[in-house]
Amino acid sequence: MSLRIKGWRRIATWVFWGLVALFLLIFLIRVISFENAYYDEKEGSERAVAEAADEPPELDETEPTEEAIKDYNVAPDRPRYLTIDKLGVKNARVLPMGVNSKGELDTPRNIFDVGWYEGSSKPGQGGTMIIDGHNGGPTKTGVFKRLPDLMAGDILQIERGDGVLFEYSVVESVSISLNDSDSYMAKAAQSPEEGIESLTLISCTGEWSQSRQTYLSRQFVRAVLVLE
Repeated sequence: MSLRIKGWRRIATWVFWGLVALFLLIFLIRVISFENAYYDEKEGSERAVAEAADEPPELDETEPTEEAIKDYNVAPDRPRYLTIDKLGVKNARVLPMGVNSKGELDTPRNIFDVGWYEGSSKPGQGGTMIIDGHNGGPTKTGVFKRLPDLMAGDILQIERGDGVLFEYSVVESVSISLNDSDSYMAKAAQSPEEGIESLTLISCTGEWSQSRQTYLSRQFVRAVLVLE
């Protein structure tokens, strides 16, 4: 009699844990299905600024104080500040940058700073200077959020480390798909007007790809030095 009771208890235990395992399996399948459906729905949609998970967590959204901006110094021949009156950008700090582990242009950690590619020209040297920046962070818009608003004739201003000002007039503003942006870099690294010093600004733009964790386009603004 006792053996029969123990047998039923063993069967009941197996049934219980079997149901638990089945429930967990169903729950896991539903979670995976929901996640895939969510990503499919978000693919190619415009990214909301508040979606913190879509932006690398290391970005800094702290707006520099006037004192911090004033105290920022660089070598006399290097770019120090970028000003774009049309976009409300005033004395954005220009930080020297290289390339990251993927061979891509690096960008500043702070979304209010811009990065000057050290492999490009310096202001006043007659070549092409390349500057990039963020269009936004987890909760705030960045220095280049409105970069696509620039049009031919708009003025960009670079202040060098020695205080000398250089003005550049926009010649071209184009949005290039992510797949074509690498090949476009060769053009962006040259002046749109042969023999004239130039400045190229670059930022992410367009639709957000959840699966690729990046925007699907790059904005290129090319400008030439205003000759007196």
